[in-house]
Amino acid sequence: MKQLTAHSIHPGARASGARRPARDRAPAPAATETVDLSLRLLEHLVALREPIGVSDLARAFGTSKTKAYRHVQTLVRHGFVRQDRATRRYEAGIKLFALGERLRERFGVLPAAREDMARLRDETGQAVALSGLAGDRVVILELFHGHAIVEFGTRPGTLLDLHASAHGKVALAFGPEGLLERCLVAGPLKAWTPQTICSRGALERAVATVRKRGWATAPNEVLTGVNGLAAPIFDHRGDYAGGIAIAGSVQHIAATPSPAQIAAVKAAASNISRKMGWRPQ
Repeated sequence: MKQLTAHSIHPGARASGARRPARDRAPAPAATETVDLSLRLLEHLVALREPIGVSDLARAFGTSKTKAYRHVQTLVRHGFVRQDRATRRYEAGIKLFALGERLRERFGVLPAAREDMARLRDETGQAVALSGLAGDRVVILELFHGHAIVEFGTRPGTLLDLHASAHGKVALAFGPEGLLERCLVAGPLKAWTPQTICSRGALERAVATVRKRGWATAPNEVLTGVNGLAAPIFDHRGDYAGGIAIAGSVQHIAATPSPAQIAAVKAAASNISRKMGWRPQ
């Protein structure tokens, strides 16, 4: 079975592999240095795919083995990190998963969406993802794999680029006021592929189109050969509550999706919105 990278599900998703710890961050104040290192160790362990020994942890952060051991053992005692008794290596603990699940459920759209996500997956055969806004970032809240033999590496918690994802463009079009401007001034828009929208004018035009037609795509914009089709979800106040999308290869979801695919995604978004208390004007 072919496994695509973590950003395959929708243009803009971040890779889920291990990251190198950032050593060039501004130094933490002395009073918080201990907490700072513990948190950075925890982030590093979450990003790793395999358990790691204390010597490698110390080397990765440029600190002593004794200091790394002391910090990681504190995390073990609190359940945030697990140590394998046989290998003595460390990995992220189940407590983080439990806390993440509790946080994820705070997004009211999640329990309202699961039935319609399954129905959309069965109707289209494509992977279906639900997203929400966490600050000014789009985050995947839930993912149902499609019926195709290709699996996508995106998972709940994956962050998506606003400018290069179908979910992100829906958020820019229907989300909080000022989100588009904040996206544009945050820094250069990353060119994932030659098709990624990277200029202010082009992104503003794309968002205006999404706002007019009520759905967004992002073909080949972060990964060649992959497209997503997203529509917005609204709450009882008529405010943006998230997005739902199908994703797959451009062979199955064209740059201009089929009318049936568009109708299916918009219907799912509308059904979830109604469950959230939204009523069309």
